[in-house]
Amino acid sequence: MKLNFKAIVTASMITAASIASAHAMEDAEDAIEFRQSVFHLVGAHTGQMGDMIKGKKDFDAAEFQYRADSMAALAKMGLEGFTYPGSDKGDTKAKPAVWEDMDGFKTKMNKFVSDTAALSAAAKSGNLDTIKPAFMEAAKNCKACHTDYKNR
Repeated sequence: MKLNFKAIVTASMITAASIASAHAMEDAEDAIEFRQSVFHLVGAHTGQMGDMIKGKKDFDAAEFQYRADSMAALAKMGLEGFTYPGSDKGDTKAKPAVWEDMDGFKTKMNKFVSDTAALSAAAKSGNLDTIKPAFMEAAKNCKACHTDYKNR
């Protein structure tokens, strides 16, 4: 339990710092750092939930709910880091396709927001059979966006 509390506090602090930095973006480098922070946290939460879905980690409904809620909040922040002028240059793995097809990218990001909101709602059930399809849909959308818009 102590580890979970520590993880929650750490994630909350990082999220708060990310939110603050979003409003303090002064240049493209700040925007890139902001979006990388957001997606790093998304990946951490996704990994922990994925381990529960796959049975690699015991399913804990309360932890899953926390992670799903966090992911839904973070999903709303992701697009912001791509809209700052010049954030297509620099230390980024984002493909030029993000800016060449911003409408398509925004569509996928908006679907990610709705998918993670649905995952958060499904997690409230505490039932893995209800949660799994919502998780798989959100994960499928993540992968599709990475395929189209992220360099490995």
